[in-house]
Amino acid sequence: MNHAGHACGARTRRLPSFIRQVGPGIVTGAADDDPSGIATYTQAGAHFGTQVLWTVFLSVPFMVAIQLVSARIGRQSGKGIVANLKTQAPGWFVFSIVSLLLMANTINIAADIGAMGEALQLVVGGGEHFHALVFGIATVLLQVFVPYRRLAPILKWLTLSLFVYVGAAFTMSIPWAQVLHDLVMPHVEHSPEFWMTIVAILGTTISPYLFFWQAAQEVEEGEQRHVHPRHEKLKKVRRAIKRMRIDTVIGMVFSNGIAFFVMLMAAVALHAAGKTDVQTAAQAAEALRPLAGDLAFMLFAVGIIATGMLAVPVLASSAAYAVAEAFGWTEGLERHWQEAKGFYAIIVVATLVGTSLSFTPIDPMKALYWSAVINGVVSVPIMAAMMMLAAKPEVMGPLVVKRKTRAFGWGAVCVMAAAVLMMGRDLFR
Repeated sequence: MNHAGHACGARTRRLPSFIRQVGPGIVTGAADDDPSGIATYTQAGAHFGTQVLWTVFLSVPFMVAIQLVSARIGRQSGKGIVANLKTQAPGWFVFSIVSLLLMANTINIAADIGAMGEALQLVVGGGEHFHALVFGIATVLLQVFVPYRRLAPILKWLTLSLFVYVGAAFTMSIPWAQVLHDLVMPHVEHSPEFWMTIVAILGTTISPYLFFWQAAQEVEEGEQRHVHPRHEKLKKVRRAIKRMRIDTVIGMVFSNGIAFFVMLMAAVALHAAGKTDVQTAAQAAEALRPLAGDLAFMLFAVGIIATGMLAVPVLASSAAYAVAEAFGWTEGLERHWQEAKGFYAIIVVATLVGTSLSFTPIDPMKALYWSAVINGVVSVPIMAAMMMLAAKPEVMGPLVVKRKTRAFGWGAVCVMAAAVLMMGRDLFR
């Protein structure tokens, strides 16, 4: 091994155990709890109280299955989801989902950066638009000029910031008996508002950009380790699948656990006080101050900023991976921007367009709510296509997904489709 190889190995060994062992699953799960996701969970808890907490636990096995399928497609094929779909699905389908993903992700970026700007204004003062602009530029620079091998550890450390929501929840008095009752006895209403909320929660939890991100990161991780999927021994592939399974399960349980505590906080502090119309994550933080104290307010606000710094790169990069794969462009966060100009152009445009929406009269939270609903609707055909890919030996090699993963993966498709159908039925009555 040459000197550079020894140096790289030494740096890897010096990394903390947390960074070396955590994979894309943890970052994917944490990115799911972005400021816009926090806002969606807060709105649900503020409006319906503890009656919708059951949705968080319902989605866990389906979320694990579909994210594991995403990871395995990337790891075993050595290509992202869109690159695989191009060989297996009609062109109109591929370009339709890529277009919808780019639109939804840009709206998500707008809501996230806007929430980060508002949260920093609440903590230190100043202008929220100025703060939003700073965050937008900072996240662009982070993605364009920090290579993946250095960006990945930063994102992994940022996942720890989500524990502030657990700490904030435990600053309050929680009616655990009521919480347990509503978890065991799920509440269902036959109203458009209820089903739109359920679709928004599921669309935020089981979100298409997470599929594309985790598959792409498995490809990036494989390239870092010089993995050639088609030339690997089965023993090594099985070991990789075991690692992905542990990583993904921990990441998704972590993600939904945080969502549970955010929704619980909103139910206990806001719904109980009659504050059912909270529109943004920053508004939720401000509303918590008189109800739950300065500590809960500060933790909630700081959490918005930290999770935004984690989620915005994931949103922009997942859109860039999808577009680059659709057009056959060179892509990858490890590549220099001059090697992948189209890929990085999508990152810059999506982030800066999202940032600029903070300066317009458009209500980002209403747009976000509808983008979550769009995500819920569009995720149904995307998940169905992924499950078909996962059953094809030409994509997965000799190890297609097993029966249990297939069952829960198709279960995720059915659950999301049923929620969308119920929403549509009540909307058009």
